[in-house]
Amino acid sequence: MRLALLVLAALVAASPVAAQRTVVHCGTLLDPATSMEPLLEQTVVVMDGRVAEVVAGFTTDADAIDLTGATCMPGLIDSHTHLTGESRSNGYIDRFRLTPADRVLQAVAFARSTLMAGFTTVRDVGADEGADYALRDAINRGDVDGPRMFVAGNSLSISGGHADRSNSYREDIVGVPDETQGVVDGVDAAVRGVRIAIRRGSDLIKFTATGGVLSLQGDGTGAHFSEAEMRAIIETANARGLTVAAHAHGDEGMATAVRAGVSSIEHGTYMSDATMALMRERGTYLVPTITAGKSVADSARIEGYYTPVVTQKSLTIGPLIQDTFRRAWEAGVPIAFGTDAGVFRHGRNANEFVYMEEVGVPFMEALRFATVNAADLLGRAETLGALRPGYTADLVAVTGDPLTDASAMRDVAFVMQAGRVVKQDGQFVPRPTRGR
Repeated sequence: MRLALLVLAALVAASPVAAQRTVVHCGTLLDPATSMEPLLEQTVVVMDGRVAEVVAGFTTDADAIDLTGATCMPGLIDSHTHLTGESRSNGYIDRFRLTPADRVLQAVAFARSTLMAGFTTVRDVGADEGADYALRDAINRGDVDGPRMFVAGNSLSISGGHADRSNSYREDIVGVPDETQGVVDGVDAAVRGVRIAIRRGSDLIKFTATGGVLSLQGDGTGAHFSEAEMRAIIETANARGLTVAAHAHGDEGMATAVRAGVSSIEHGTYMSDATMALMRERGTYLVPTITAGKSVADSARIEGYYTPVVTQKSLTIGPLIQDTFRRAWEAGVPIAFGTDAGVFRHGRNANEFVYMEEVGVPFMEALRFATVNAADLLGRAETLGALRPGYTADLVAVTGDPLTDASAMRDVAFVMQAGRVVKQDGQFVPRPTRGR
């Protein structure tokens, strides 16, 4: 008898841990990967952090999460964020005042705000001093709450380019940046810059194909990098399995980047019809960041918020981005949802849906940009961006109807990330206390 009990105990100990099963009842399900029409009364079954099945009707599970009065959809993806910073008046002083530790601690709050807004995954496309790596890894370990992050590290820039952080500062204070700070000149330096970023743990590479708005330089549209330099960046990254994003406002720089094989154009303000046709032909994504354009223009109207040169660029370039997006969408350019969060307050990413609606984009199509297309741009089309069996169980819900009013996306009531409920009834759900 004693032997039998010992054998039984051994078998129990050796058996797999019981699967974690969660059932969600959705009144309406919006999933562009499955249908461009709303699906009514759907049940999503989650097992061990992945979608097990999606079935029509409601199951009899007594402990099912009740979202029968809500609109459910896959977790949202923002393809252009900067979680380690946030715009503020005279923020240029922060680079001398804030330490890397300060930036990481601030970023913890920014990350939670983003997750609570329903964005379960982000592509973070530029940060200094390794703060983005640290935040990503802390989220992956479960130390802090935030979106799943794919990070670029330092943006690559020419000397004096948009991502050269020494612009307009005294050299005896900030020094002369090199490849270790992302400043690369020439093909060899470009290759080294990519390899350094990969060594540090970058998930993708970003470079500034043109000038920018918020940097302390006079022109935000001029072309930077030669085509040979761009090809060196892109080919080196692609050879290691990384995609490449190109910040670009001026048409010449973005067209060169597209010809060189870039994965996405960020912003795209002065994009010509010819460049749109080239992007459509090559399948190059536009990440429009309409919210950034609106936000910098609004901030520029506040006296003293930016320096004079940045103020002028913000008032000139910012208002143009929404119309460029409209033209690109109408021309059939592939679109991946991205906001440039950090240029404005984190957690307001959903405004992008409203700005897309303003120029006539149906919500289901905008949602496709923020799920299916964004997952494809990340190279995660088989695991993210849809509620399908085997996919990561990221699910969000709103109580309003975004099909008739995209502003409903500003009020996310429920968030599930990889099967864990992180927001319910509009409130944050903390992690269970870890054992000691």
